[in-house]
Amino acid sequence: LQGAELWKRFHEIGTEMIITKAGRRMFPAMRVKISGLDPHQQYYIAMDIVPVDNKRYRYVYHSSKWMVAGNADSPVPPRVYIHPDSPASGETWMRQVISFDKLKLTNNELDDQGHIILHSMHKYQPRVHVIRKDCGDDLSPIKPIPSGEGVKAFSFPETVFTTVTAYQNQQITRLKIDRNPFAKGFRDSGRNR
Repeated sequence: LQGAELWKRFHEIGTEMIITKAGRRMFPAMRVKISGLDPHQQYYIAMDIVPVDNKRYRYVYHSSKWMVAGNADSPVPPRVYIHPDSPASGETWMRQVISFDKLKLTNNELDDQGHIILHSMHKYQPRVHVIRKDCGDDLSPIKPIPSGEGVKAFSFPETVFTTVTAYQNQQITRLKIDRNPFAKGFRDSGRNR
């Protein structure tokens, strides 16, 4: 995991990710460095985002904590983000940082833009998949990731997040504004605070 320090800072206070109808990019973005691939073999790299549990959450302001608020909403159709450089050789993948910064999260269950569909106020875990090309014949943005010998999944506990339509925790808002280069508009002038 690249940028693990920033992920850890968010994780300590409870990472939140905004989801919108139109789709919103994640910050921090998932970025990984991969080693141990066969340099001459072709691979797909993909990401999906799976529920951590079967609960729905709410934010309790007076204690600044997330609490279980009941059972999860019914599951959404599985979506897979296939990295746009796929397929590529092991050598190519191992030479670069693999970034999922174009991936967007949405709460629109009828989304036809290929965004990852999630429910608000639920906890999720991003997973990165390395799929040997011969095992990726069935790979599709709208089917679960194939399983088997040539498929490996990686996840990082510090990347778990809760989906929101507006930030609940003020500390998260501050850290996002301070560290996200795209939140510049909120930093520059006092009147936007």
